[in-house]
Amino acid sequence: MWRKSVLRLPQLTCLFILAAILGEHSVVGQFEWQSRDEFDAVKYQMDSVTAENCPIKNVNELHMPEDAVSHLPDIKDININPVFPNRTALLHLHNMALNRAFFWSYILQARFIRPATNDTYDPGMMYYFLSTVADVSSNPKLNSSAVYFSPNMSYTSSYRSFFNKTLPLFAPRTFRADDYNDPIHLERYSTLNMFDVRDLGAISKNSKSENYTTDYYRINKWYQAWLPDQVDGRQDTKTTYQVKIRYANNTNETFTFHGPPGADEVPGPLKWTQPYFDCGRSNKWVVGAVVPIADIFPRHTGFRHIEYPTYTAAAVMEMDFERIDINQCPKGQGNDGPNRFSDTARCKETTECEPIHGYGFRRGGYQCRCKPGHRLPNTVRRPYLGEILERATSEQHNENFHCDKIGWIQKQPVQWGKMTPLLRLQYLERNSNYMNSTQGPNSTHTKAKNIDHIISYIRSVNEHNCNNRALFSPDDLVLHGDIGFGAEQQFENEARMALRLANFLSAFLQVVDSTEVFSGNRLPDRPLTEDQLMAETLALVLGNTKIWAAGTFWERRKFPNRTLFAPYAYKEQLNTRKFKLEDLARLNSTDDLYLKKPWYQHLKSRWSTNFDDLEKYYLKIRIRSEEYADHTQKYEHFPMSYKAADLRHGYWTRPYFDCNGFVKKWVSTYAAPFFGWDSLRTKLEFKGVVTVTMDLQTLDINQCPGKYHTPNAFKETNKCDAKTSYCVPILGRGFDTGGYKCECKQGYEYPFEDAITYFDGQLVESEFLNLVANQATRYDMYKCRLASASTNTSTWIMIFVFAVITNMVTLCFTR
Repeated sequence: MWRKSVLRLPQLTCLFILAAILGEHSVVGQFEWQSRDEFDAVKYQMDSVTAENCPIKNVNELHMPEDAVSHLPDIKDININPVFPNRTALLHLHNMALNRAFFWSYILQARFIRPATNDTYDPGMMYYFLSTVADVSSNPKLNSSAVYFSPNMSYTSSYRSFFNKTLPLFAPRTFRADDYNDPIHLERYSTLNMFDVRDLGAISKNSKSENYTTDYYRINKWYQAWLPDQVDGRQDTKTTYQVKIRYANNTNETFTFHGPPGADEVPGPLKWTQPYFDCGRSNKWVVGAVVPIADIFPRHTGFRHIEYPTYTAAAVMEMDFERIDINQCPKGQGNDGPNRFSDTARCKETTECEPIHGYGFRRGGYQCRCKPGHRLPNTVRRPYLGEILERATSEQHNENFHCDKIGWIQKQPVQWGKMTPLLRLQYLERNSNYMNSTQGPNSTHTKAKNIDHIISYIRSVNEHNCNNRALFSPDDLVLHGDIGFGAEQQFENEARMALRLANFLSAFLQVVDSTEVFSGNRLPDRPLTEDQLMAETLALVLGNTKIWAAGTFWERRKFPNRTLFAPYAYKEQLNTRKFKLEDLARLNSTDDLYLKKPWYQHLKSRWSTNFDDLEKYYLKIRIRSEEYADHTQKYEHFPMSYKAADLRHGYWTRPYFDCNGFVKKWVSTYAAPFFGWDSLRTKLEFKGVVTVTMDLQTLDINQCPGKYHTPNAFKETNKCDAKTSYCVPILGRGFDTGGYKCECKQGYEYPFEDAITYFDGQLVESEFLNLVANQATRYDMYKCRLASASTNTSTWIMIFVFAVITNMVTLCFTR
């Protein structure tokens, strides 16, 4: 017979009391203790708008406050202050909008370079469509690109008998579509390589809600930012840019064109939109960057004095609002607003907030560091992550995530002297590369590299002495690749701009057939012209201040009616409105011919036969049915696809000094290939290379430790005290030593009375050089102090509570 185990009433009473003790501090819900803040309000607004109800929502509900996105990149600060890592995507959005605005402004006015004929030199419609496609396909964080023209201000060469006529509205736009359920992909996953392309100007004349120039469109703040252009008084108020052109036949020309406002003007060349719900289109919350496009208008009047520069269109780039990091830290230096989410972090009074990147629109994108005069408890290794604080219960938040006050704080010394010979020798033995080290060009070839000697050598080379063979051999002007470590990450935006042009050329050469015949008055796009390629190359330099030179190098006999063609644009100073553009096909000697360059031969050899690894992009293009059509129709080839290179398919050169080139600097170059059909349009072939060149001196050096396989010449060259501190990189200090800070390790504390809690790498490097020169130094003081032991209060409380619980359990079950 089974015996039933039954608890008596005294036992139940004891268990109830025991449960009450254990659950005294428990909470019903994890986040009930958190008060409602601005993040919750914005999140509620986002969730309340959907694709189904957005047409009936009030226009204010479709727009978020302007301060919902903080720390927007400003072209006036880009070359002065470092850009936060969590704003590099917005900076690229900024640069891409500038790039396209400069290109369209140049090419729309390039007719003044060519003879006046009864024909238009404007690009065809497919050029506009594929240009916006390339903007999105080459940039995974950029989700839409468009060009919006003012009414009756867009010309086209895509229709017969359309000379000097304008389209009522024209707005080519591409956005990244979700191809999860598309029948093209049977795998049923999103490739991010499907693009919806359409002309938003093909609408009914009586439809105000579809007209992007009217208030009934509701989400067209990007149009209202610059258009329609209304200038009081004089009309010659548009900023001019000068380009000195040298053609392959060595003839010269200076072309001045009107473009977006300059960086030194107010409000500058770019305006940001409020975050808005892209209702009826992508149905997402997006943020846009808008730059105006200039043209001389009206055209072909025969009276030049009545033709004036004006803004005829706007280039708009957009990215998802959810992918933009928010800053929850309180207002202060570096976060002085406007910022809707400021002071929503959960850091406690003994800690201070520091933002970290990569979180997007969600809580927890910060860490809580100890305030000066405090240190982490001995059981904590790193600063408290905001993501963990946001998930903590009320009890966890109240009892943890604090810093202990440092009991004894030292003053910084006022006077100091030389280090003792024995102690100095010990430090030099730890850094043996400073004892009998090699200087000059050979400093870059030694195994134990002395970072100060390498930087000194790099700075000693200039345009006046680089050709002196007594000082430098040609091999000395090419550095090892590990000296340029970090270029792939820090110059990624610049590389993607080259990739964008390469993708566009691949798309145009594979999609457009200039011999194709369409019904009606529509004409196919003409082959690419020299002006278009020169404008595209020049726009790379104009749109990104870090790019000093850019080139588009065509394979032999692959550009129409040319044996060789290589437009190359560059600038001679950082902030300028004067640029130079050359066709390097004129340099046809064996040493100067671009076909012999290592980066060109490498890419040509890699992509000579096998193209299976290229990315494949799918396009769903809807064009207007006729010139003045009120609706769109599918393009004759629907859907279509093309293959193009990805970022990994390009080639990074070793850092080199461009002594015989046009940029007399230490530079690093990225090259991206482009492809097109052969003459029979049956198979792909290599067509050429697009390059961008950046100044090596703007690259941040990383002196902190890394994995053993990391190709970094300056790895572990920091001067932190390895026993008591660890190295953390600091961005924005350029190609120089000291771009790091020495944070105290677990169990150690910062000993000095200071506004910071770490040793700055620049001070540490400076004092170490004083040590090497046997001068007065404080280097021996730049180490963390062993922290004092924590109190035993919490331990005795836990022992007492454990004893009480144990006694109660014993009493309950022994009766």
